[in-house]
Amino acid sequence: MPYSVKENCDAAPTRNLLVLLLFLYVVGRILQLYADRVPTLLIVALHVLPSATFALLHGSLLYRLRGVMVFTALCLGSGTFFESLSLRTGFPFGHYYFTGLMGPKIFQLPVLLALAYLGMGYLSWVLALAILGNKAEPPRGLRLILLPMIASCMMVAWDLSMDPIWANIDHAWVWKQGGTYFGVPISNFLGWSLTTYVFYQAFALYLRRRPPLPLPSPLWRLAILFYAASAIGNILLIAQPGTPAVIIDPSGRQWLTAEILRATVLVSLFAMGAFALTAWLRLGNPTKSSEIFDTNLPQTDLNSQ
Repeated sequence: MPYSVKENCDAAPTRNLLVLLLFLYVVGRILQLYADRVPTLLIVALHVLPSATFALLHGSLLYRLRGVMVFTALCLGSGTFFESLSLRTGFPFGHYYFTGLMGPKIFQLPVLLALAYLGMGYLSWVLALAILGNKAEPPRGLRLILLPMIASCMMVAWDLSMDPIWANIDHAWVWKQGGTYFGVPISNFLGWSLTTYVFYQAFALYLRRRPPLPLPSPLWRLAILFYAASAIGNILLIAQPGTPAVIIDPSGRQWLTAEILRATVLVSLFAMGAFALTAWLRLGNPTKSSEIFDTNLPQTDLNSQ
């Protein structure tokens, strides 16, 4: 069903608000360069709140209010459960604790961290939809599994790009025993894969008989631009002021800050950037190749040919 003129007019105020939220997020990423002069909590809030609000508004256009509320509940529920479990047992992420950098906490878990799951979690889901195609259809066949897997990979790519910085340079959280990835344990990324896959798969199952609403390409591209802005913001960290030349993780291992920042740039370019570029190109060149992921397509009777 084509996106009607009336629907386009009705969505215009929301679209303008989405653009404003993207702008606020970009401002937050630029303020990283002035971290020595701007309150840290303001920078963190501008990293998290615009993306979370973007997810709620954009999701209400794509899945209606009920659908985005289901996504929010699954995302926050899964993220909060596994983060809280790991804080107490070390599973699935590893042993760590949060400092006061990210603001108020509930049961040792910063509220802003939970909201970060929602913002980036939704953006990763939308990009996965764009990459696999058939955006107007509910997930079915192989897409029922591939959508959660691809979206989960995008979330892990995001964490790969920023966890060593937030943990060992900014000290928003502390890995008690350090780790092999610039002071972060590999278990953290395996835990991210598990946590994100759980809520993505649950949401995909919820959507099996609930097709999304049609959206014009500009609204899809706004979500892609938001994810890309996150990658570009990570690259800006290479110029972040006041960073020491060497950091020491809790295990006593020394890391060159320049190497951490270079790794962030590489992951942002070749993982997050690749995902964003692929999603953008798929929107501009929709093909029928995504039909290979749909096992419910009618089968050709070879005997009749």
